[in-house]
Order: sequence, then C-alpha cells, then structure tokens
Amino acid sequence: MIDLTLAQIADIVGGELADISAADAAGTRVTGTVEFDSRAVTPGGLFIALPGARSDGHDFAAAAVEKGAAAVLAARPVGVPAIVVQPSSEAGTDTAASVLEHDSDGSGAAVLAALAKLAAAVAAELVAGGLTIVAITGSSGKTSTKDLVAAVLAPLGEVVAPPGSFNNELGTPWTVLRAGTATDFLVLEMSARHPGNIAALAAIAPPSVAVVLNVGTAHLGEFGSREAIAQTKAELPQAVSASGVVILNADDDAVAAMADQTAARVVRVSRSPGADVWAGPVTLDEVARPRFTLHAANTETEVSLAVHGDHQVSNALCAAAVALECGATPAQVAAALADAGPVSQHRMHVTTRDDGVTVIDDAYNANPDSMLAGLKSLAWMARQGREPRRSWAVLGEMAELGDDAISEHDRIGRLAVRLDVSRLIVVGTGRAMSAMHHGAVMEGSWGGEATMVADADLALELLRAELRQGDVVLVKASNAAGLGKLAEALVAS
Repeated sequence: MIDLTLAQIADIVGGELADISAADAAGTRVTGTVEFDSRAVTPGGLFIALPGARSDGHDFAAAAVEKGAAAVLAARPVGVPAIVVQPSSEAGTDTAASVLEHDSDGSGAAVLAALAKLAAAVAAELVAGGLTIVAITGSSGKTSTKDLVAAVLAPLGEVVAPPGSFNNELGTPWTVLRAGTATDFLVLEMSARHPGNIAALAAIAPPSVAVVLNVGTAHLGEFGSREAIAQTKAELPQAVSASGVVILNADDDAVAAMADQTAARVVRVSRSPGADVWAGPVTLDEVARPRFTLHAANTETEVSLAVHGDHQVSNALCAAAVALECGATPAQVAAALADAGPVSQHRMHVTTRDDGVTVIDDAYNANPDSMLAGLKSLAWMARQGREPRRSWAVLGEMAELGDDAISEHDRIGRLAVRLDVSRLIVVGTGRAMSAMHHGAVMEGSWGGEATMVADADLALELLRAELRQGDVVLVKASNAAGLGKLAEALVAS
C-alpha cells in the first residue's frame, strides 16, 4: 500500500486540489488501499472515480470519504477532498474503451492515465528498494500461471499478485498499488486487446522477469491474425532490460522466436529435452493432475501438480523457471507446486459430489486452445476407473474470435465428438453456438448426444434431470456467457 501525501500524489499525476487547502493536502497522507469500488474503501485510502454504464464513480465520492477515504482521484470536483485531473485528447481514449463500459467525455481515460502515473511512480520507488516485478503474458493460461508463480515465490518472501484475471489498464496499476516496502515480489499478468497494450502496462511496472506462455487465437477478432497477436505479446520481452530475464515456452514456435526480440537473458522451457528447464515423461492421475520429472539446474526432481489438466505442465514449467531465477531450489519448487491447487475462480476447479458426479468448473474464460485442453481433461477423467464414466461438455460461446468465430465453434463441436464426449450441451442460440451444435452433428452425433439450449437455466434443468452417479461434467465458456453460476449450482446440487 502507498504512503504519500495528497500533495505528493497531485504532483505525480499532474492534478489540481479541490475542496482541500494546500496546507491540509501536504499534511494528509494516503496510507490505505486504492479502490475504484466505494464499498471496498478502507480508512486512509484513495477512491478512484470511474464512469460506468449504470453508474458514475463520481456520484459515490462522498460515500467513499464517509467510509474513511482520505481523498478522491476524479475528473471533476466532487464536493469532498479530491485530486482532479482534466480530460484530454491525449488521455488514451482507446485504453479507456478497452477497460471502461462508458466514457463519453474522456473522464475515465483521464483518471486511468493518472492512476497509471501514480502506479509507475510507486513501482519505480519499490524497485529501487529491492522489489522484483514478474510479468506474464500469453493467449491462454496467464491466470493459472500467475497463481502458480505466486505459490512458488511465497517461500522466498512476501508476494503481491492480482485476484483472478485483473490484468488490464485498470487491474495492473490497482495491483501495483497493493505492493509496499515489505513486498519482495510483485506478480502481474498482462493482457491485450490492441497492439501497444502490453507495452503500456510494462511501462507502468517494468518487469525484471517476464514470461511468455503461448500465442493462440484468443482476441483474434481484435487483432486480425495470429502474427499480429505474436507481435503484441512480444512487447513484453522487448520491455525487459539487459539485466533481466525472459522465460519463453519453446514448444510454441511464435514464442521461441521472441528470443531475438529482447536484450535480456533468455531461459527456455519445454516438454522436451534440450531446454534450460524441461519436463520428463508426463503422466496424469485419475483427475488429470500431472506428474513429471523436472530437469533444471543439473538436477532431476519429481513433481506432482495439484492443478488439473495436461496443459498445466507448461504453466508449471514457466513458474518453476521464475522461482529458480529468483533463488529457489528445485526441491522448494516441487514442494510449492505440490501444494498449489486452483486459486482463481472458475478455472479448472474439480469437485466430486457425494453422489460421485465430478464437476470441472472452467467457466471463466474460453478460446479454441483452452477449449481443447478442457475437453481433453474431461475425456481423460471419464476414462479412468474400472468402467468408463459418462462425460458431459456444457459449452458456451468463445468471445472475440472475429471472422473465425463460426469455423472455430464448428471445430470445437467436432472435437467433442472425436474425443468421444458422451453428451454435448451447447448453451446459447447465436450463430456461433449453432455452428458448434452443427459441427457435432455433422461429425457423427446423430442420436441426440448434442443438445442446444437457449440459456444456462435450461442447461442446468437438463443436467439435473439426466445426470447420474459417476458422470463427469465440464462447464466452459467465456465469462460473458455466465456459466459460472451454472457450475456453482451443479457443485451445490
């Protein structure tokens, strides 16, 4: 948490004081958290007033001060002590559009730009005091890897990491401002919807350790091509100085090529021999938790992961490489990974109910690569035991695929059939979901194995009527599809 006077903050962000004198601003310190939700404000904190589709944070400024906020960072005076920044054509309206639901007058962009300046100043001071910043990007797996990195660094010191997928122009500075002088490691995940987004985030919190996981087709509708996605992901290794280290997943050709785009030392990870950090033969237990031999630092260490899915091996290797670079031993890494279960909500949480039904809740995010990984995990779990178990894939829309949305949804429907998933429930009625259902039918799902329902409520009704003991259910979609509540209801049933 920051410890600055209002006068110092105003100077950093280029704001004007409102409803507070210069003398009082010089004597009033912000020592609490920085919040954009007035309900989360703590005494001595700073409230960030941002506009939204349904409400404007400026309207809650007084309530935030009543809860103990020292002041408000705002785009206009709000009748309580505030640092006011003026909207400007240079405030980054494209950035605001990617983060805020509503910003018609540029006020949100101005406040976000000020927040970035404040976070950058705090990060620079903390780095000078010994803070190590670790940044992670990739088309999929960022949040899971961030959670694993936080877990393997925890034995080495105090770690600050964002909750869930808090990884954009709001989430990154908000997380930076959670760090303090006692923080040893700041772990950030950095996402992008436009070229330049990752470079902007890295400018706020320049990492000394960067991780690039993969280049897939998430946000293909925004970027237009996988090559454009790769160029944007490469902004992270480009931001690391010669004294830093860049960890690359060498199993992805587009990521491996980034070794030539950084001045930093490169550490390669792979599932094959020859990399700096690599995994021996991988096996999965009955709920798809991987086991492998970690080869690193001229040692061989047995690793058993507590997370689910074969795709987690690459994530764990990257986390291991980060920890080793930060001073951990291979034995420490293995011990930490063994205890590092799923943390962030709706990401490969596996629960077996009292009636033997296993629910795989992976409902937060979905793209073609993560859909395939989820379906493979479902198929694996269903094959374990003396007798095969019935498998159910409850799938919602994959967002932001642009012109490829129809073909990619069709492909996932076909993959479900090829992986011998017993039942496919397609949730939604748009063209993309029709394509998923059509793909399953055309691939050979003739006997009603593939069903299309309008919404999550109808999917839940169908599942409750037809699930039987021992079935395995995968719930997966982009967060906008709202299948997280369906997964929670299934677990609670």
